[in-house]
Amino acid sequence: MASGPMEVAALGRPLSLGMLYDRRKDSFIPGVTLWDKKSLSKNLGIDPKPLTDLKFSSSDSLSSKSNLLDVSASLKASFMGGLVDVGGSAKYLRDTKSSNQQSRVTMFYSETTRFEQLTMSQLGLITYPQVFDQKTATHVVTAVLYGAQAAMVFDRTFSDKENKQEIEGKLNVMVKSIPSFSIEGEGSVNMTEDEKKMAEEISCTFHGDFLIEQNPTTYMEALETYKTLPTLLKNNSNNVVPIKVWLYPLHLLNSKAAQLQREITTSLISDTEHIVEELGEAERTCNDLIRNTLTNAFSDIKERLQLFQDSFSTYRTMLLGSVGRVLPAIRGGEEQEKSLEDILIMHRSSPFSADKLNKWLNEAKTELDILSSYTSRLQGINIIDSVDLNTILFDPDVDKVVCFTFTSLKYEDPYLSILKQFVKSDTSKELDESKTFSVQYVKKLVDERRDTGISVNSFTKWFKAFNIVKLMRENLSKFRRFAEANKNEKRMRLFISATSNPSIAGSSIYLYENGKLINTQFQPTFNQPPPKGKCHLHTFIN
Repeated sequence: MASGPMEVAALGRPLSLGMLYDRRKDSFIPGVTLWDKKSLSKNLGIDPKPLTDLKFSSSDSLSSKSNLLDVSASLKASFMGGLVDVGGSAKYLRDTKSSNQQSRVTMFYSETTRFEQLTMSQLGLITYPQVFDQKTATHVVTAVLYGAQAAMVFDRTFSDKENKQEIEGKLNVMVKSIPSFSIEGEGSVNMTEDEKKMAEEISCTFHGDFLIEQNPTTYMEALETYKTLPTLLKNNSNNVVPIKVWLYPLHLLNSKAAQLQREITTSLISDTEHIVEELGEAERTCNDLIRNTLTNAFSDIKERLQLFQDSFSTYRTMLLGSVGRVLPAIRGGEEQEKSLEDILIMHRSSPFSADKLNKWLNEAKTELDILSSYTSRLQGINIIDSVDLNTILFDPDVDKVVCFTFTSLKYEDPYLSILKQFVKSDTSKELDESKTFSVQYVKKLVDERRDTGISVNSFTKWFKAFNIVKLMRENLSKFRRFAEANKNEKRMRLFISATSNPSIAGSSIYLYENGKLINTQFQPTFNQPPPKGKCHLHTFIN
């Protein structure tokens, strides 16, 4: 591998000339130097480097963000493994969409001012040679490019009824129009009515190195902030931060110094990044399902999604932490790349692989979609939970309560049990300790998981059984007719509810009289009108 100087993005870290750096961990070592301050200041070269750049991105991928911040593949791997604590504009790397119902465009502004470097004659005059024996660092910072950067992230959420491509197109146009908009007297901007309406629907998140009074949160505030950015460094050239640093290998100064033995191959970093993106996609899908209004309405659905989310979050932390622990060992020559390869192989054979996560999430979405299709056909009838239902049943002004009741929402999901068991198992503990897994071990793991029924399709859920769906449609039709016939009854209440009843699959119509459950399979018929003069059910009971 290359043993010469290398460039590294600063990413908001307080890097400075003469500072020691450990490329194995991609971390700087404060308080320890090769030279004293007097030597550093005496052998310093400063050159002006005025450059301004503006870029736009409609991608939310880590790869796209890394390109904007000029992050190398190796540094990106360290970031994914949690080795790099970013700050300032580099916090943009952590800002990912939380929902699939979210369009995003980023405007990235970059400005450099000066370049500082140590002279080559200075490198050989070591003030503190004991650093080489400590072997805590592999490189020293010999040059720094200063400036400031800012990422303005514009988001626009949209509903299922809106056209995603149309929203994204309009958002792109609005963000890319910011440099061309001019702010007139009293802060007014020359916009059309459609542009003003669109601007009100756009939120902004600011990640920057610039010292500004208040971070913008709206489109109009971001527009005003953008117009001031070019003047901030001109008015105070000291308000700059390291943008990029150049590292010189210590072993070229002294052979006893620690070295970067090997780099992680680009293909393996790409594989790791692909897994991170897959996990991010699963997280967004889960977030959307949890935010669904029906999830809060039906506690059994909510409980399953929260169980999934808890296991998922634990596993992702363990997986990426394991990646972060093997990277320094590989770079330092203590382990081979295979230790990282085995972790990725084990992930793909685990219950948290993308295909299994997506399969379960798609089924959870299908379940919610079916519930939505039923509840939407009962417009004007509220969904009620067990607590509120009890309150209604004890109301002396209510004689009868009739509920369209979902009876199969509560069930034990074997896949969720597998997820929970996996993050607490011996297997995950070995992953958490970042041990090197042999090919035989990985194969054994895959075989074991296959034998324990890891498939998401290990049992048939209620909404996949045709006979259940058929009965539910019949119940829905009867309940709708009954609700319409009794909509003016003042001492009767109609609701949608969920009560677990293993003996009745899918749904049923529950009848309560005077606070007591009378019939769990109420079957209204519509043969003749009832007598007038008192509260009654417009039906006969089979």
